[in-house]
Amino acid sequence: MSKFGVLVMGPAGAGKTTFCSSLIQHLRNNKRSCFYINLDPAAEDFDYQPDLDITELITLEDVMNDLDLGPNGGLIYCFEFLLENLDFLTEAIDPLTEEYLIIIDMPGQIELYTHIPIVPALVKHLTRNGALNVNLCATYLLESTFVVDRAKYFAGTLSAMSAMIMLEVPHVNVLSKMDLIKSSVSRKELKRFIDPDTSLLDDDPTDSDAAIASAQQTGSDPSGTESMMAGGSFKRLNRAVAQLIDDFSMVSFLQLDAHDEDSVGAILSYIDDAIQFHEAQEPREPNDELENVWEDADMS
Repeated sequence: MSKFGVLVMGPAGAGKTTFCSSLIQHLRNNKRSCFYINLDPAAEDFDYQPDLDITELITLEDVMNDLDLGPNGGLIYCFEFLLENLDFLTEAIDPLTEEYLIIIDMPGQIELYTHIPIVPALVKHLTRNGALNVNLCATYLLESTFVVDRAKYFAGTLSAMSAMIMLEVPHVNVLSKMDLIKSSVSRKELKRFIDPDTSLLDDDPTDSDAAIASAQQTGSDPSGTESMMAGGSFKRLNRAVAQLIDDFSMVSFLQLDAHDEDSVGAILSYIDDAIQFHEAQEPREPNDELENVWEDADMS
């Protein structure tokens, strides 16, 4: 029996847990079942209590205190420990039916997705190549405020592309927190960031010859952050990154406002298509829902 899930990823502060909460609320409003898993061993506050929480197995605070590790090393240790105790996931997920959408909330350390083979090993266990046969889609969130800084935007896009290559599952890339930039960036301008290409650097206000000239005229420290960010080497690096992304042509973004239910529903429709959720559901008769309502009324 197939199962269906979404792996919610992205850098710290991208709004992953907020999106999970909005997604759960949307599913409940539409009478769909979900199973919420938190795999962030440092997370404490949730709008909806997880059905399965990695902190029941291991916490980042305990690892840092007991093993004298920093946050990054501690988080990697937590996931290595999880991989050694996969029964923790298997026993919870295995009984779920195909009616459930499994929502997996991940931590914000992008190294886990981009170049350390820990999450790929976890994904292999979850999907058809492993024990649980979950049709899994990865949803990578990137904060929409990155579009204000083109260098940061392309760095984030590169991390999304790296995760796509590493995980080898269907991917939905999302620009989150759209409500934060609607007043400062026009809709026409935002459309340019949906499909990244090198032309975005041609009119970058922070990457112009004028910026370099200004830095030279003010006599600023050539080794300082401001001078380096305006320098020719940094410009060439940005263009090389943008060209690499353009050559692969793998990444495009959807727009998300987690406080807008229609926006959340639109993202969910792409996730459902990616995991072929609706194709596996048994067709319902038109009167099925009415019968359920009558049964509930009789019981009350």
